[in-house]
Amino acid sequence: MTLLRGIHRSRRTGLSACRGWVSLPVVQSHRLTDLRHRRLAALAAKQGAAVSRRQVYAAGITRWEVRAHVRARRWQLLGDQVVVLHSGPVTAEGMHWAAVFQGGPRAHLDGASALVASGLERFHADRIRVSVPRGAQVRRTREFDIRQTRRWCAGDVEQTGVPRTKPAVAAVRAALWARSDKQAALLLSMTVQQGLATAEQVAIALLAVRRDKRRRLLHAIVLDLLGGARSLGEIDVARECRRRGLPSPTRQVLRKDKRGRYYLDVIWEQWGVCVEVDGIQHGWVENAVDDALRHNAVTLQRTTVLRLPVLGLRIAPDDFFEQIEEALSAAGWSRPRVTTSSGSWS
Repeated sequence: MTLLRGIHRSRRTGLSACRGWVSLPVVQSHRLTDLRHRRLAALAAKQGAAVSRRQVYAAGITRWEVRAHVRARRWQLLGDQVVVLHSGPVTAEGMHWAAVFQGGPRAHLDGASALVASGLERFHADRIRVSVPRGAQVRRTREFDIRQTRRWCAGDVEQTGVPRTKPAVAAVRAALWARSDKQAALLLSMTVQQGLATAEQVAIALLAVRRDKRRRLLHAIVLDLLGGARSLGEIDVARECRRRGLPSPTRQVLRKDKRGRYYLDVIWEQWGVCVEVDGIQHGWVENAVDDALRHNAVTLQRTTVLRLPVLGLRIAPDDFFEQIEEALSAAGWSRPRVTTSSGSWS
């Protein structure tokens, strides 16, 4: 029976001997399979081992073969549109590509996720944010936050690597979508500090925002990033002191030490209390040494030095002015008593 079956197959394939049909078709099939898998593996190597179903089928691999690899635990599925060509943990790069594939052909990473994909360090996004245009189908999953947005624009997308919003635009959107004002300020400042975008690029991207509850806050933060808020921050401190019933300080007082001349931002000389108003640029490495030396020089002159980041004026003013009042009170200042309508003191 085996011999007859072999003869029948050899006639069908045009071979004159039983031995010929056994090896040649099998070798061709293996070569074809290897070629398809090599092409898919080369593509997956550029995408963190994640490929879309469209890419799988375009490589010549059928859905039944995919199912067989998944059942054999050689591959794994991530959502309903993504195949990962291994069964181990998926890398961050692979998750980024998978999120875009799950979002569809016009999807791209956006907000904080786009910043992380562009190289933002020391920040972790809870879920990968993907933007699709209005009217696009949204395939929701636990891993990915896929949303339609009216801010979607093809010109804002990077042309290399995983599809993602350009850093300046991503920073603005991340700030708009942040959980808190503090996180919004952090994302904008980290983007500039780590060199993903310049302050000017962020400012231009912010001009596209017409309406948002955080728009004024972001304008103030970008002004800080542009370096134009140093004197503005000092004016804000003086204004807040008057509003809170604190004594008015003196601004931009000249001091000297062994290293030369320097200016103190805000000082109450009568009580020996100084407040250094730190713009965002004060947190940068190149300014850290000079700031520390100036701080130490003022302290050696028996002056209490408090640091007030400009961001603190935007997102936590009460906490910082409580510390200022505490320092003034410890140095001997007290609030003047106010007489009530009955003539008693309060």
